[in-house]
Amino acid sequence: MGLTAEEWSAIRLSLLVAATATAASLPFGIGLGYLLARRQFVGKGLVETALSLPLVLPPVVTGYLLLVTFGRKGFIGQYLDAWLGLHLVFTWKAAALASAVMAFPLMVRAIRVAFAEVDVRLEQAARTLGAGPFDAFWSVSLPLARRGVIAGAVLAFARSIGEFGATIMVAGNIPDETQTIPVYIYTLINSPGGVEESSRLVIVSVIIAAAALIMAEYLDRRSLGRRATV
Repeated sequence: MGLTAEEWSAIRLSLLVAATATAASLPFGIGLGYLLARRQFVGKGLVETALSLPLVLPPVVTGYLLLVTFGRKGFIGQYLDAWLGLHLVFTWKAAALASAVMAFPLMVRAIRVAFAEVDVRLEQAARTLGAGPFDAFWSVSLPLARRGVIAGAVLAFARSIGEFGATIMVAGNIPDETQTIPVYIYTLINSPGGVEESSRLVIVSVIIAAAALIMAEYLDRRSLGRRATV
């Protein structure tokens, strides 16, 4: 049975939100993952606690905090509105923000473990050969941690596809604007005969998540093959 126009809209929006959330948070995830794996600093425990909060808080609580922070009268939202004319809440950008926040801890954990497994002596060797801190990072640390970076990005993308609680709070349920796959499934289930109709989107969600994992494995094997030929 083919998908309806509303279902295609939810799929396209979910892919857009997940891709935006992953791409926007990946540089920060790499930086924070490296920092937590390599450095000791005052307040590190607080940073780790704050990072893990979205994993243990109810998603609607995280969504509420985002709403009061980025709303038009929020601590940050009022300045975005006044200075840039940027309104986030109840737009697809708010859905991407919610997805990024909820998926960020999973991304950072995978990346942090990857950097922790990189031998520090390799970085030190690069430094003795004249490489600066950033050169050593880009040429040694990041390539060796690529598997964790890929895994973190895939986890963030898959988690973003399935994000619901925070999204419904900060982005709402607006057809063609913020109605992602989970939100649309929720809408269907609360309508007569919706359980049967929602099965198509459930299958699509499984296919998208499986495809993301397969692509990550392919990219990882391709990267390993290139290194083997060098």
